[in-house]
Amino acid sequence: MKIYSVTEINNYIKLLLLKDNVLSSVKISGEVSNCKYHSSGHIYFTLKDQGGQIACVMFAGKRIAGLKFNMTEGMSVVVTGQISVYERDGKYQLYADRIEQQGIGELYERFEKLKEKLLKEGLFDNGHKKPLPQYITTLGVITAPDGAAVQDIINITHRRNPHVRIIIYPAKVQGAGAAKTLIAGLKAMERIHPDVIIIGRGGGSFEDLFEFNDEELARAVYDCSIPVISAVGHEVDFSICDYVSDRRAPTPSAGAELAVYEYDGLLQTLEGYRDEMSAILKNRISAERSKSEQYRLMLSKLSPKSIMNNYIFRADKLRDSLEHIMESRLESSKHRLALTATALEQLSPLKSLTRGFSYTTDESGRNIASVEGISVGDSINVRVKDGTIKSGVISTEPA
Repeated sequence: MKIYSVTEINNYIKLLLLKDNVLSSVKISGEVSNCKYHSSGHIYFTLKDQGGQIACVMFAGKRIAGLKFNMTEGMSVVVTGQISVYERDGKYQLYADRIEQQGIGELYERFEKLKEKLLKEGLFDNGHKKPLPQYITTLGVITAPDGAAVQDIINITHRRNPHVRIIIYPAKVQGAGAAKTLIAGLKAMERIHPDVIIIGRGGGSFEDLFEFNDEELARAVYDCSIPVISAVGHEVDFSICDYVSDRRAPTPSAGAELAVYEYDGLLQTLEGYRDEMSAILKNRISAERSKSEQYRLMLSKLSPKSIMNNYIFRADKLRDSLEHIMESRLESSKHRLALTATALEQLSPLKSLTRGFSYTTDESGRNIASVEGISVGDSINVRVKDGTIKSGVISTEPA
C-alpha cells in the first residue's frame, strides 16, 4: 500500500471538495461568531447554529462586490461560497464570495432588478435632475414626525437660517404601506409648493429602508415638479429614491445643509459686495470728477470769453509794445530835434547879432542881401541884438 504525506492527503481532499458539485458552490445560513476584520482587508469569522459551526473567511478582493454591510456578532447571515481545505492546518473552511443578511437576499435581488430597469429608462440621468434653488424661503419635509431625522432637519435649518419656514408632512417611513404615505406626501407638497423638498429618514437595516426602493415612489419622485433631496439612512446606505431624486444627501442633516443657505453667511457676502461696490463707485466718481475738471478746463479755454480775453491780452501787449516804441521814437526824435535846434541856433542870424552883427530887412520883412532892388528913400529895418532900428536909404554904394 502506498504511503502518503500529510500534504498529499490534504491536497487530495481539497481536489475532492473542489470537484463536488454541492460543496464547490454552496449557500449556508447561520449566526456570525468570532468576527474579525483583519488589517489586510480579509474577514475571518465562524458561522454557527445550534448543532455546529464552520470556519469562514472572505478575502479582501471579494468584499467590495460581495459584502454591503458591516458584520457584527450574533448577526444572522447567508454565506455563498465554496468548501475547501486549508492545507497547512488540515482544516476545511468556507471561502465566502458573497454575504447577505438573513432574509435580505430576495429583497436585494428585487432592488438590483428595479435599479437596472429604471436605469435603462433614463430615470437616473443627470439631464433630468432639477437644480436646487440657491435661496429658499420654504422647506418641505416628508418623514416620520417623531423621528430623530425631523429634529435634525429642524435644528440644522434654524441654525443656518431662522427665517426659513418648514412644512412637515407626517409620513410612515418603515414597513408595509410606507411608500404610499410618502407618495401622498409628495402630492401634498406639490399643492403647497415649497421651494425644495427633503424626503427621507434616519438609519436602519436594509429591510427598514426598503420602502424607499418602491417603484411607484421612485416614479413619483422623478415626476415631482419641485426639486427633491433624498436623505435616506446613513452615508453608506443607497436607495432607489436616492438615484431618481434631484440630489442625494448622505443623511437628513446633510439634506438640510444642502437645501438651506446660511443667513449669516449671506449677510457677510452682501456686506462684502456693498463695500466692494462702494469702493468702485468712489473710484468711479473720483475718476469722473477728474475727467469733468479736464473737460471744464478745455471748455474754458475754448469759450468765447476765454478767446476774447486772449485777444484783449494780446491787444494790451501790442498796445504796450506800441506805446513803448512810440515813446522810444519820440524820445529819439526829441533828441534829434534838440540837436537840430542847437545846430540851427548856432546858424541863426540872431545868434550873430550877439556878436555885433545886424540883420537888415525891407518894410515887408524880406532880407536885404544886395543893393540891388533897393532905392534911395526906401524904409529899412536894422535888427541888432537888443532891438530894431528903423531908418531910410540916403544912398547906395555898390561894392
